Amino acid sequence: MPPTPKQRNKWLPHRPSATAAGRVFLVPYSGCGASMYRGWPRRLGGIEFLPLELPGRETRFAEPTFQTYQELAAAMAPAIERYLDVPFGFFGHCASALAGYEVAAELVRTGRPAPARLFVSSQIAPQDGPAGRFLDMDDIALRGELEKLIAELGGVPHPELLDLYLSVMRADVEANKRYVMPDPTRLPCPITAIGWSTDHDVPYATMDGWDRCGDTTSVLLEGGHHRFTEAPAELLDLLAAGVAPGSGDRTAGRPAS
Repeated sequence: MPPTPKQRNKWLPHRPSATAAGRVFLVPYSGCGASMYRGWPRRLGGIEFLPLELPGRETRFAEPTFQTYQELAAAMAPAIERYLDVPFGFFGHCASALAGYEVAAELVRTGRPAPARLFVSSQIAPQDGPAGRFLDMDDIALRGELEKLIAELGGVPHPELLDLYLSVMRADVEANKRYVMPDPTRLPCPITAIGWSTDHDVPYATMDGWDRCGDTTSVLLEGGHHRFTEAPAELLDLLAAGVAPGSGDRTAGRPAS
């Protein structure tokens, strides 16, 4: 059923458009909420970009954070189902790519509409983890990472808010550490694995394992680990092409050279 003007959804700060030809759901980076995508456009042509608000942050601070990606997926899938009436995909960067993958798998497991494409950025495949420099950090180090990220997003790190976001970041890191998937679900939808040319946190060469999770196209874009926050045109074009009606399974993305 398409959305109507009076409907609101706590998972979606922006009301989905009834005229959208396709949708890309944007999963927030670890420790962040939907507002991290405030620099992104709402639409590109007929394709709309919809940041997701996860429990325990921003407008949902009063709710407990999720303990596992499976728990998150089980809660999110029915909540967004009504908006899966057009071709859609999920985009996640770093650990949030694992959350996006798990939501896609949950939709398939429960017989709901499958994504047109899953986009995973700067993240190794589920069976190759858990891995990442955040996983072994103490709270002091994580706080430093939060301060840096907030500054890169154009914000000012306030001590009181940092304390709140640190608890969210810690919960997200623990969910990542719990995610052990030696035999991941193979998705029926294609996957675009996006690496970044100067990303030293998750080198592009470490992302080859996504082919076990679905038919994968690998793409290398210019920039570092946080370049995606700037909504570069090449990334937006890639996402929009992947869910455009009639695009076909293999037209989104270009093989990396």
